[in-house]
Amino acid sequence: MNIQLRDRPEVESKVEVKIAIADCDIHPARATKTELYPFLAKRWHEHLQVYQEHPYQGMMEGPPYPKAQPNASRRDAYPPEGGPQGSSLSFMQKQHLDPNNVVLGVLNPLRTGQGLRNHDLAAAICSAINDWQIEKWTSKDSRLKGSIVVANEDGVTAAKEIRKRAGDKDYVQVLLLSRNVEPLGQRRYWPIYEAAEEAGLPIGVHAFGFGGNPITASGWPSYYIEEMVGHSQCQQTALASLVLEGVFDRHPTLKMIMVEAGFGWAPSLAWRLDKVWQRLRSEVPHVKRPPSDIIREQIWWTTQPMEDPERRDHLFDVIDWIGWDKLLFATDYPHWDFDDPSRVLPPGVSEANREAFYLGNAKKLYGIS
Repeated sequence: MNIQLRDRPEVESKVEVKIAIADCDIHPARATKTELYPFLAKRWHEHLQVYQEHPYQGMMEGPPYPKAQPNASRRDAYPPEGGPQGSSLSFMQKQHLDPNNVVLGVLNPLRTGQGLRNHDLAAAICSAINDWQIEKWTSKDSRLKGSIVVANEDGVTAAKEIRKRAGDKDYVQVLLLSRNVEPLGQRRYWPIYEAAEEAGLPIGVHAFGFGGNPITASGWPSYYIEEMVGHSQCQQTALASLVLEGVFDRHPTLKMIMVEAGFGWAPSLAWRLDKVWQRLRSEVPHVKRPPSDIIREQIWWTTQPMEDPERRDHLFDVIDWIGWDKLLFATDYPHWDFDDPSRVLPPGVSEANREAFYLGNAKKLYGIS
């Protein structure tokens, strides 16, 4: 969130940290490189030691740009016992969950097996990540819920993992990334959507990804700031593909969440899709509804990073188009661009919308009473 200093006086927000919140984007990390070994067959221990991982791109530790901070971390987020930020439950509880009154925290592991060319290894690591989420996190703190991580480039195997975990209350969604080998509407990913809809689980599409493709249509940009801004471009590409390939027409009850790429671009993308669809709909007869209807009915949005226009009413106009019931509060803990829940909402929001924003929408979407 950008903090703007203005000469004119502003009405102070009445939001207090003590309000109960759902944080829909928390990033847990492994304390050591071998922390997953108890959840992996021995053959994979040896495989990783001898061959390591074979990704679609050479940078598996994150996007291929230097960070503002190592691993995009908050400087104060490293646990005192050592290890990467986000790797200690006790420190997360002390620094984030307790003081910010987080009553529901959704875990989105990012350093996973997604993006490996060896699909068997990818599936093994993703399954291990899912076991690890229960063992280290959700079983130790009932406020935390996991995301089912899947080997996304192998849709059939990914669907099996979803069905394996279906019905387990430790998980509230399926996790995909926005940058893949192909746009997310392509047929290789269709089994994932079928299995998620069958399980009644929403799909979170998080920014980043390891598909081997640059973040722009013209090649690799020069700066980290372009990587950050470009997340919205990747999400637009993914969403347009999902709509125009007919994923939501085939799965009318599927719910999808765009995570960590903003939402201010949603109306303009929908308007553009509608205009072109009206003229070229004969090319995509499987798309039965105007794209804007699909987006407003089946897409949710996390709020970190939330656009911060000069005029507050411009932000409210965008949210009114999306719907206050489609916004999920998120902090992106423990990353450097963390959004403080006491400061993220500007003044002028009704109590009903405030409650839905911070907690109600997430509980309803995830089916948590």
